[in-house]
Amino acid sequence: MNDPAKKRGLGRGLSALLGEDKAIPEPGAKGELRLRIDQIHPGRFQPRRNFGDETMKSLVDSVIAQGILQPILVRPYPGKPGDYEILAGERRWRAAQKARLHEIPAVVRDLGDRAALEIALVENIQRQDLTPIEEAQGYKRLIDEFKHTQEALASALGLSRSHVANTLRLLSLPDPVQKMLGDGRLSAGHARALVMARDPEALAHKIVAAEMSVREAEGLVKTEHKHPGAKKPAHKNPNTLAIERELARHLGLKVSIAHGSRGGTLTIRYLSLDQLDEVLKKLRAKR
Repeated sequence: MNDPAKKRGLGRGLSALLGEDKAIPEPGAKGELRLRIDQIHPGRFQPRRNFGDETMKSLVDSVIAQGILQPILVRPYPGKPGDYEILAGERRWRAAQKARLHEIPAVVRDLGDRAALEIALVENIQRQDLTPIEEAQGYKRLIDEFKHTQEALASALGLSRSHVANTLRLLSLPDPVQKMLGDGRLSAGHARALVMARDPEALAHKIVAAEMSVREAEGLVKTEHKHPGAKKPAHKNPNTLAIERELARHLGLKVSIAHGSRGGTLTIRYLSLDQLDEVLKKLRAKR
């Protein structure tokens, strides 16, 4: 995720979501207080799954030497009076535990679930802490659970709509390929090339084994489509292609339409029962 335009836009992401006076707090922020470590709970909307990276050790060393310099952002924990849920700063809270601190500075905000997910997502994207799959899952959750459109989501996060759309398309890849992307064996560029492949899993293994560059991976996918044994895709009407793209953007899944003189078929490709369930929810909501 080294898109310069993306970094520039994210500089105001939280301000756009919460208002100029409610961004992630700075040291000494208004309303700052100190909370016991055991009063604080991980964020339920935290998109990041892996905190065991090498940077955590350096953060722990910094906390031991200098303490927590920037307060974390929390909200009251539902159903647990006196306890708080992390909105931003979970790595600092985890580092404080490893450093054996008893309390840390925090700023409390009374925010809803949608804002909680948006803040957690923006903070991680700003710090480039998410894998492409975690980022895509965060976008999908905002769209599915909180009814964001791709355009509104991109605007709020300071991203291009094409970046959001291309990231969401990664979720159409088979689970083994998503795992390779999550553990770093494949880059986002490799994965984007594989989205249109006939057999993305087989090609992914070839790419990893040969340590191919993104450009080489793109060439491999093109070669697969030109293989003599492969069926050539039928030419489609531009209107049909436009409808396919519109449906794919709405559903976050690959869509294909085969239209003939007596009607046709609409194919929606899903890779898990969870994805199928999400499609059914969207279809039922239109009744």
